Amino acid sequence: MYFTTVATATFLTLIPRVLSHGLITSPPSRPTGPTLNSLCGPAITRTINNDNTSHVEGLPELLAAPYSASTCNLWLCKGLQFSDNPANNTQVWSAGQVVPLKVWIRIPHEGSANVSIVDTKRNEIVGDMLKVWEEGYAPGKSESDVPIGQREFSVTIPEGLEEKCAVAGDCVSTMSALVLAQ
Repeated sequence: MYFTTVATATFLTLIPRVLSHGLITSPPSRPTGPTLNSLCGPAITRTINNDNTSHVEGLPELLAAPYSASTCNLWLCKGLQFSDNPANNTQVWSAGQVVPLKVWIRIPHEGSANVSIVDTKRNEIVGDMLKVWEEGYAPGKSESDVPIGQREFSVTIPEGLEEKCAVAGDCVSTMSALVLAQ
């Protein structure tokens, strides 16, 4: 099964209301590139390049006409495009494999979070969430306040994704956070 990691702790993007600022650093996340620039525009590309932990909610404010949500889907992977992803940044995982994740949280805000596999064609979670914090995720005023188990943890790739995720780019592993501004 092939996966790319989309990492924003505006977090890996499923839930549109994300307020924390962070980034999954391992496995490596998708970078910006020419496809993102052509589909979403230079303002979006520049903003992500300037702060790759920037919050996705503010990005639509930067969109210039002509904007098409079907081509620049900011709510899936923060608009970051698979075609901008270098070949060595695509992960190949097997069912049952344990995948370690590392998250850099630049600006913590306590809230909830989850790690999921997302079908990129449908923009929906596949199966159950792999890890869930119902509340209490990313507390504190600095990264060192955030418990190590919320910055470094592992998930297990579930059974049953072999067909759905057989082609690189069809699935992404994501982390989404819904956090409360303090």
